[in-house]
Order: sequence, then structure tokens, then C-alpha cells
Amino acid sequence: SQQAVNNLRSAANFQWYLVPLLALVLYVYIVEIERKRWDIVLTAFGFFCAELVWEMFNALVLHISNRSAMWTTPGDTAYLIFVGLTIEISLMFAVAGIGFLKLLPEDRKSKILGLPNRLFYAIVFGGFCVFVEVILNQWGVLVWEYSWWSWPHIWLILLVYIGGFYVLALIFDRTSLKTKIIMCSACFSAAVICFLVFAKALKWI
Repeated sequence: SQQAVNNLRSAANFQWYLVPLLALVLYVYIVEIERKRWDIVLTAFGFFCAELVWEMFNALVLHISNRSAMWTTPGDTAYLIFVGLTIEISLMFAVAGIGFLKLLPEDRKSKILGLPNRLFYAIVFGGFCVFVEVILNQWGVLVWEYSWWSWPHIWLILLVYIGGFYVLALIFDRTSLKTKIIMCSACFSAAVICFLVFAKALKWI
């Protein structure tokens, strides 16, 4: 935890590979904007903003407990945004929602292996994300301190990931474009306000 705090939002570790990574993320969004897929763009960007809020909540766990966040990323990174979020992970989440939504079948009612396809893909995506996190944890670059959020007790982590992707699919399917704009704006505003309050003003995260 102390190592992560020491590296927090320091530009000393900047690496130039961030520039092409950012360009790739922008390209993904530009392609969807060009196709006028505002439903995908708004839902995915709102998902990304909600992820930032979730990461700030995790950082608050460290501040409140004075021990550890639920997860920390104290290893090498070009930029550590929060104690559990590197810039590399952040860019991944920026496009993860788009990838998930583009994979969903047009027929919302079709089933795969007996499961509603939205739930099936949420399980697949969520399960894959947790699989990657388990590997990162075993490598020591993603630290899980608490027994209830750690290997082999990963059910809560699975629930968060699968639930997050499933809710993302429901929002994509069942809300109008106007509602998507409102929800995306709300998530973006929440992320900005939380950062200004907890990171800048209070300096808790």
C-alpha cells in the first residue's frame, strides 16, 4: 500500500508507449462515432466513468482502513491514477465496454447453452477478467489483501464483474438514447466530482 501511495499520480515513470495506446483507444471510439453508434459510445463511456468511481471507492477503503484497499497495483506502471488503477488498466476499461457490446447478438431473446445470451456473455467476459486478475495476483502485480477479496475466495470478484457487464447489457438494450445521454452524463459528473472532492480537496485518495 505504501509503495502504491508513493507512486500515486507521479509523472516520473512516464513511458512513451502510452501515446500509441491512447491513439488506439481514440480510434475505437472514432470508428463507432463514424458509424453513428451513439448507443454503444454513450453506454461504453458511461461504463468507463462508473469504473473510475468504483476505483475511487476502492482507494477510499485504504484511507478508511489505514491498511489496504481491496486491490492495489504497486508494481511498474507508466502512471498510477489511483492505488488500484494504472493508466494501462484504465485504457483497457475505456474500450472493454465497446468490445462487450459489439459482441452481443442483435436478437436479445436468443439463448446460448440454455442461458439468455446477455447473461452468457456477461459470464464469459466477467469470468475472463477474473481469470486475468488471478494471474496478475499470482505474479504479484495485483495485490489482494483481504481474505474475502482474494484467491481462492473470488466469488465476490466474479459477482462484481459479471453483474457489471450484465447491467451494462441491460442499459444498452432497455434505455432510450436520451436516457443513455443522461446516465452517461451522470456517471461522468460523478467521476469528476469524486475526483475533485476526494483526490484534490480532501487528498484522501
